[in-house]
Amino acid sequence: MQAIQIEAFGNPAEVLKVVDIPDVGVPTEGEVVIALEASPINMSDLLMIAGRYGYRPKLPSVMGTEGVGRVIAVGSGVTHLKQGDRTLVPYPAPAWAERIKVDASRLRPLPGGDVHQLAMLGINPPTAFLMLTDFVTLPSGFWVIQNSANSGVGRALIAIAKSLGLRTVNVVRRDDVVAEIKAIGGDVVLVDGPDLAKRVAAETGNARIALAVDGVADTSTMNLLGCLAETGLLVFYSAISGKPFVGAAQHLIFRDISIRGFWLANWFNAAKPDQITQMYDRLTPLVASGAISTPIAGTYRFAEIAEAVAVASKNRGKALLTVG
Repeated sequence: MQAIQIEAFGNPAEVLKVVDIPDVGVPTEGEVVIALEASPINMSDLLMIAGRYGYRPKLPSVMGTEGVGRVIAVGSGVTHLKQGDRTLVPYPAPAWAERIKVDASRLRPLPGGDVHQLAMLGINPPTAFLMLTDFVTLPSGFWVIQNSANSGVGRALIAIAKSLGLRTVNVVRRDDVVAEIKAIGGDVVLVDGPDLAKRVAAETGNARIALAVDGVADTSTMNLLGCLAETGLLVFYSAISGKPFVGAAQHLIFRDISIRGFWLANWFNAAKPDQITQMYDRLTPLVASGAISTPIAGTYRFAEIAEAVAVASKNRGKALLTVG
């Protein structure tokens, strides 16, 4: 069967290769085989391929960390899935292969919906959900602020916050996306800048903001810290700017603000299967209904991986690999 793998870390356009590998074979007890339908190329995938991510897979390695497909074979003891069910490729199983054999314990059948959007259920919506719920308890009506609001995580956070009764301040870096982020439900949408705190206070009526979600770093961190109330918390999940964060120590010292990091892989390593399935049970309807939706820049076959990577690298919508 075909798969996309690397034999060395480096420029994704150069090191990703379509190869023939042995088929996965029949599932053993507790396993299923999934025929891949679609899988996105995330920025985290590109960083991993370049050797610049939080861990390096053992080489050679089939790449990709999420996706969706049809169950084509079921091992003994699996009663909650059957052949023909659509289900997730569980994060972070290598997804860029025609067929994937995985443990079925945390998988469930997916409802009808856009297969391309369902393919992006595995990583960004959980990241947004857990940052909203695992660090602080925000009562209904409270505000949360985020930068990178135009990203997959940012768009998911808007919908999830709304489902939790929370209001969002959404910080973007381009004027041309302001109207779009408002249209998908962002309560306040502002372009980043050094006077962000003043504009946020004016837009929210000086509301107390206890949580900031940072996916950018650089000086954007400083701007978010200025918007937080005393004892507030800023959570990092990415640094899309590629630069170290900039922040004034005074915010941490005199206003007792805290900074934390979040990596979905760590949460999955510690979570029990029922915690994972309960989370996806909550998030799946939001994706299936279209409440959570990520722009798609294009769909590509495995043989078009170089073109797909070029599109994904621009970070202007997801590039998806498709099979079938």
